[in-house]
Amino acid sequence: MLGRLLIAGAGAAAARYALREVRTAPVGPALDRTNFRGRTVSLAAGPALALGAAGAGAFGATSASSGAAALVAGVGAGAVGLYDDVVGGRPEQKTAKGFAGHLAALREGRVTAGLVKIVGVGAAGLGAAALLATDPRIAAHPRRQRHRALGRGLDVLLGAGVVAGTANLVNLLDLRPGRALKSGLLLGAPLAGGPHGGIAAGAVGAAAGMLPDDLGERVMLGDSGANALGALLGVALAARTGPVGRAGVLAVLAGLTAASEKVSFTQVIQRTPGLRELDALGRRAD
Repeated sequence: MLGRLLIAGAGAAAARYALREVRTAPVGPALDRTNFRGRTVSLAAGPALALGAAGAGAFGATSASSGAAALVAGVGAGAVGLYDDVVGGRPEQKTAKGFAGHLAALREGRVTAGLVKIVGVGAAGLGAAALLATDPRIAAHPRRQRHRALGRGLDVLLGAGVVAGTANLVNLLDLRPGRALKSGLLLGAPLAGGPHGGIAAGAVGAAAGMLPDDLGERVMLGDSGANALGALLGVALAARTGPVGRAGVLAVLAGLTAASEKVSFTQVIQRTPGLRELDALGRRAD
């Protein structure tokens, strides 16, 4: 327990240090955006969280291959998310909304920043899942041994889906200050236990380090931070589940993603007692 707390503390400290460095760098002013209430906020929290969470998660991993998986997922998803944050805000990019919109643009011969992000997050998830498969402790897990007939390739694909799907889900929740970080904390806290919990502990610590500034509407995660946080939690999920467990998690993620196309998560939260109060906790008054 003490070791996991130290990893979480390292994640928080690393993310806070990276935030300060990014905001004071020459590129800092270019990351300023206007949030849903018209306040000026900085996207610097995205790359700061990605670097802090990935670094601490890799440090807390049980093997070199799992640590590499954390770095690939966190930095990879964070990097393509930052590309979408910067390039996707251009006027010609804003017309494509959702996965269907990006595919429609591709049929017209346009490659959108959102499509680059989707492909990039998927590639990061695939790389992370392939690296997890080389971890002897994960490969030797009894649940994985019982289902060897499914094949290593399918197991890696399921793991990639879990990583990418969790990244996407956290990003879908990043519509109000603190919401994505709170969701990450709620998901990551129970994942911080067990033999592979160090990766989740690093992500949880970095998320906690960003929470005060996000709630205070001084920064926002953007796609960079939300994708990175979700991808790292996805690695932690994939590391502790066998093929059947990964398939179950992926089914839930796919269902929630499909539901987001038809239902507003914000409206659901506002109509649900308990969720409404938790969502507003610590946030600035209107």
